[in-house]
Amino acid sequence: MTPEQILDQLDDQQRLAAQLLTGPTCIIAGAGTGKTRTITHRIAYGVATGQFSPNRVLALTYTNKAAAELRTRLRALGVSGVSAKTFHSAALSQLEYFWPQFTGAAAPKVIESKSKLIIEAATSLKLKLDTASVRDVAAEIEWLKYSLTAMGDYSKSRKNSVAGMSPTKLLELITKYEELKIARQQIDWEDVLLLTIGLLKSEPRALAHVHAQYRFFTVDEYQDISPLQQELLDVWLGNRNEICVVGDPNQTIYTFTGASSRFLQTFSNRFEGAQVVKLTKNYRSSESIIATANRLATSDSFELESASKTGSAKPRIQEFESVSDEAAYVVSRIEGLLAQGTSPADIAILYRVNGQSEAFENALISAGISYQVRGGEKYFQRPEIQAAIRAIRAEALSGSSLTVFESVSNIIRSLGWQALAPETKGAAREKWEALNGLLTIVDELPETADLGALAIELDERMRSSDEPQRAAVTLSTIHAAKGLEWPCVFVVGVTEGYLPISYAKTEAEIFEEQRLFYVAVTRAMQQLVITWSKRDNQKGWQREPSRFLGLITS
Repeated sequence: MTPEQILDQLDDQQRLAAQLLTGPTCIIAGAGTGKTRTITHRIAYGVATGQFSPNRVLALTYTNKAAAELRTRLRALGVSGVSAKTFHSAALSQLEYFWPQFTGAAAPKVIESKSKLIIEAATSLKLKLDTASVRDVAAEIEWLKYSLTAMGDYSKSRKNSVAGMSPTKLLELITKYEELKIARQQIDWEDVLLLTIGLLKSEPRALAHVHAQYRFFTVDEYQDISPLQQELLDVWLGNRNEICVVGDPNQTIYTFTGASSRFLQTFSNRFEGAQVVKLTKNYRSSESIIATANRLATSDSFELESASKTGSAKPRIQEFESVSDEAAYVVSRIEGLLAQGTSPADIAILYRVNGQSEAFENALISAGISYQVRGGEKYFQRPEIQAAIRAIRAEALSGSSLTVFESVSNIIRSLGWQALAPETKGAAREKWEALNGLLTIVDELPETADLGALAIELDERMRSSDEPQRAAVTLSTIHAAKGLEWPCVFVVGVTEGYLPISYAKTEAEIFEEQRLFYVAVTRAMQQLVITWSKRDNQKGWQREPSRFLGLITS
């Protein structure tokens, strides 16, 4: 494509951003404003004009799925050779390449999961942890490393207990976990970033190699970058300033994992002569949904504008006496949508925490409506999926002359899959759909991907609970829904204690909860229904409406 043809596909704001090819560039991109379209066209425009050499561009994302989408869109624009990777995959490839050269040994193996080592460490300390506690400890280890908090400073930084343990006892458990890992010459995914930073800083030849390889950097979802990832990015960048970042301060919802929006907000201070452009025209949502979202925005730097001025139904807010009434109403509305011809894949129910899904799952089951849960880690916990992943890893190590599709087809056939889906609903149909989902993941991989790439993709998806999509109503936490969209969205359980969550006490924590509600609202394209209930008879609680509802009804 010619440079003019590439730019002709963009609106005025996107075009301006795409033409800023040199020097530090910051794109503030609101929800639904076409940020992925903008950065891929910017890269393509840079290549078409001769400003960028494709093999010297590194586009960084947070999931393999997002990286694959970047590559797909670039190919559609006639651009190949650009490296679009997650921070972890880019770091791991460098670690595996350089480690043998400078140590004479293979790079340490990345553990599949922290859980086994955490349980072993806890047992050695005579601690008993349930599944939820193990998950909380794993999250705390990740926060510790992503935030670059020194072990000696941990007790000062974290005052609240985790998994029922004091910071001192938890630090003892984390220390034992690290000792076990080192003794077995294993590393976790955060260590991949830490070791890559250390190696590049200590080995000038390796750093020079990386600097020669990559000159132009693009970082997606920059509001979610952690201090650890920023440190690695700074090492990759060196004293150069050819960097483009894109992000939205109103969608900063991962500070609990160590992410910080301060890097986005201080970009102009850190890079002299930085150019900042804003994308405000929303192409996703109706005008009334955008108006609702703007009332929830915590950043006053810009407001979303509607690209479509056509009329639409205003978001509806419904109050109920009980959770069961709330779930019955939502499912009855979904039945009406399905009867009108809406695809179940176009409908989502969003909530703050996984525990809120039970009433809605039960109501959907009673109505005979197929659904899938995101963010609950249920897909990857299924025994047939775990067996398939083990087989994929084994075959990736042994090597195969078959294509990825042929290999995966053979593996899932051995586990009971067949080409035709069972006609009846139930356990057999659920197992078939789960196994068939692996083929969906294969379809989303680049054509050149092998089984090793698939194994990495599955690891990434397990860590982010990113299960394959199918023709079913989606149930999801708001965190797991980020980056997705549906024509019809129900945001449920919008009460004090859930949204904002009960443990959000500080002003910063409350603002993060408000941004989370903003993310939920901006997932909706055409219809948005917000619900809350006063009590849950089974769990024995009573609730008040969320304070955030006052922002959108005043």
